[in-house]
Amino acid sequence: MRLRIYEVDVPIHDTNHPDRHGLHVFIGVADSPAAALRRAHEVYDAALAARTAGLEIPGKQPDSWGALGVRPGWQMEWPDAKAGLWHNPVSWTSRNDFAL
Repeated sequence: MRLRIYEVDVPIHDTNHPDRHGLHVFIGVADSPAAALRRAHEVYDAALAARTAGLEIPGKQPDSWGALGVRPGWQMEWPDAKAGLWHNPVSWTSRNDFAL
């Protein structure tokens, strides 16, 4: 099993202003696009649960996945999420570089 860095792009929209939309991006290590999508969804759900409970968002997990924030009033469009290999804009080349 070879771990690679994946990017998961999830469309989002503002439930209070239908004309406002964007993209929530997750990056982490996985062995397939399906695993990357699953981990992105898991860390987002954990972040949302923590925020809803008034707790601190867990942040980056040991496997490199994490959610830095949750936008109040914005809805994630998980059925339209796309996962693929991450194209590195700053020439990091290894998982150790990514984990810093």
